Amino acid sequence: MRKTCDKDAQKCEFMHVHEEILEKVKSVMPEDEILYELAELYKVFGDSTRIKILYALFEAEMCVCDIATLLNISVSAISHQLRILKQSRLVKFRKDGKSVFYSLADEHVRWVLDQGMEHIME
Repeated sequence: MRKTCDKDAQKCEFMHVHEEILEKVKSVMPEDEILYELAELYKVFGDSTRIKILYALFEAEMCVCDIATLLNISVSAISHQLRILKQSRLVKFRKDGKSVFYSLADEHVRWVLDQGMEHIME
């Protein structure tokens, strides 16, 4: 038990720490570096343009010009967002002659967005 004091109320209360629960949680808690990487990944989903790009890529592999036209956003802005999505390993690309086509990196990307959509639609 720890004694804590509320300076404003001038009263003390006792707080009990459940050591067995703390040990159980600590044993399965990922390392800080992994949690940092996870937080950084979720930051990528925090931009509506990137979300729109990912939703477009649900339906078809597309080039930058196609995505820019679809979303009515400049090619340079789409290229910038695609670079972030590539760095986060959410999209992949393939070259076909002079054209570069983008697609979702894997089904996990769709799953993450589907789960988010399901959550907000509840």
